[in-house]
Amino acid sequence: MSHQSFRSASREKTVPVVKSLIAWLVILCLAVANGALREAVLIPALDRTSGLILSGVLLSVLVAVVAYIFMRLVPRVTVSNAVQIGVLWLFLTLAFEFGLGRLIQHKSWAELFEAYTFKEGNIWPIVLAVTLLAPALAAKVVSRGRHGKHDA
Repeated sequence: MSHQSFRSASREKTVPVVKSLIAWLVILCLAVANGALREAVLIPALDRTSGLILSGVLLSVLVAVVAYIFMRLVPRVTVSNAVQIGVLWLFLTLAFEFGLGRLIQHKSWAELFEAYTFKEGNIWPIVLAVTLLAPALAAKVVSRGRHGKHDA
């Protein structure tokens, strides 16, 4: 198996790693912009809890949109490949969060894990679930559209 592609165990179709990484970098940029919007606009205009919830919902939608666009632009991505992409995106997101938090921001482990407690409206675990699942769900939607299967 080439290091430049994911290979499905049941299929010979591959998805380039570079394109998956580029899509994740787009998500990262959107997440940073979302965080800035949350801190500068949403929390001051609403309150902390409402700002965190709205920010989490917005980021989840943005991740889903990126996944959908990615699946539309990259031909022949199987659902199995998309599951692998979701795992990659989740791993990269967690590595970035913990790496940034520990190495750059010098946060304690307790501070980092607080984002996973749903306190004050923080829905970060839901955003992570969307990050994991969005590629596979988008692949199913795109595959149905390409094959003309529409539910009545």
